This record gives sequence, C-alpha cells and structure tokens, in this order.
Amino acid sequence: MSQDGASEALLLEARGIHKLFGPREVLRGVDFSVRRGEKVCILGPSGSGKTTLLRCLNLLVEPTRGQLYFKAAAVGKWPGGPCVNLHAYRARISMVFQHFELFPHLTAMQNVTLGPRFGLRENRRAVEQRAFDMLGRVGLAAFANAYPRTLSGGQKQRVAIARALAMQPDLILFDEPTSALDAEMVDEVLALMRQLADAGMTMVIVTHELNFARDVADRVVAMDGGVVLEEGPAEAMFSKAQSQRVRTILRVDARQ
Repeated sequence: MSQDGASEALLLEARGIHKLFGPREVLRGVDFSVRRGEKVCILGPSGSGKTTLLRCLNLLVEPTRGQLYFKAAAVGKWPGGPCVNLHAYRARISMVFQHFELFPHLTAMQNVTLGPRFGLRENRRAVEQRAFDMLGRVGLAAFANAYPRTLSGGQKQRVAIARALAMQPDLILFDEPTSALDAEMVDEVLALMRQLADAGMTMVIVTHELNFARDVADRVVAMDGGVVLEEGPAEAMFSKAQSQRVRTILRVDARQ
C-alpha cells in the first residue's frame, strides 16, 4: 500500500499521549493507531495504563499532553483541548465497559435506544427497530423488556455490546469486557466478539484473554509502566516477542 493509501486507511491516531493524575504519570508518551477494519488487542499487567489509554482515545479522559486525530482530522491537542464537538466524536467511537454500565431502571431495549434517540436525535421507531435487531444479533431479542437486575453477567455484557452497535460506530473500544464475568459466561461474550471481528468491525480491545488475542487480533500492543513496550502482528508477537518483559506478559514459551 502506498503511503497515501496507508494514511487514508488510518481511522484513529494518538501521538505522544501523556496523562497525569496528580503527580502520577499514568501514560508517558504513547503513540497508538488503528486502521479501519483492524482488530487491535492491548495487553499488559494491571496498572500499565491500558484502560487510561482507551479512555483517552474517546476523550472520557482528556490527555495531559499529546495529539489525537480521527480520519486524519485533528480532534484535539493538549495542552489546549478538543477542537471538535465531543458528543459527535464519541458517537463515532462506542465503548463497552468492564462493569457493563447499564442503567438499572431501564429495560434492555431502553438501554440500547438511549444513545441513538437522545444523542443522535434519531427517529424513535427507526431506533427501536434497530435496537431490536441488535438485541437479536447478540441473542437477546427475547429479553428486550428485561431489566438488568434479571440478567446474568454475560447477558448484561451482550446488552452493552448491542448498545454500542446501535450507535453504528466506526470503532468499538472494549475495556476488559470479560473480567467481571463468571468463568462460564466468558465464552459467550468472547464468541460474540469473534463474530463482530469476523464481520469486519474495527475494534480496540483491552483484555487479559491471551488465547482470544492471539486468535482474533490483527495486531497486539504490549504495555507496561505507561508506555508501549512492543507491538506487531499477533502471531509474531506470540511466537517471537523481542524483549523478555513482553515475552513474560504474553507468556511466550522461552524455548520458541
């Protein structure tokens, strides 16, 4: 691919992202990008900055320093701030959270329709039809009128994924989507994410599920201490990561 073609395919790019919480520097100059249709898994120990990076990408948390670009257009530069409408920007980048973040007083259908109806101001009937279709896609059409308290953890996470899909985003960010689930529920959520990957959805996934990352990711990014240690194609990273620290994170057999 030509350099121009590569640039056109670049969906989201972060340059030199730093994030301080008080005196603590959680991100220390991270460069990160994702291309349209790409599946990127971010791996690393707890406290390595993975979730903070994800939140900086859709500006739930604003960087302390750095630049962010979406479809080659500037989103913001820090110090300074965003130069786009944040609601419109976040509408293009959905996020699936570790603890679901469903509204407990709303049904599954109402949780899924909330963003398109009130964020995008779309027609109610059209949104409800799309929401029902999305709940069907995640295997929960029969639970459209169920409240979160009546659902299992796996079902709640699938509702959260349906909510993300209903926004028809360019990119979905997943923040450790299986870490709050019981072991028997992990597989159903991972299976759904595999389906989304196979369908061509652009995804950035923070996860500790190494087998899933190896099978699904186009590219793996290994982080520790607020920096990117190494990145590359998934198979290459899992078979011949360069540094011993990354080999430990990815549990690469030293005999390979």
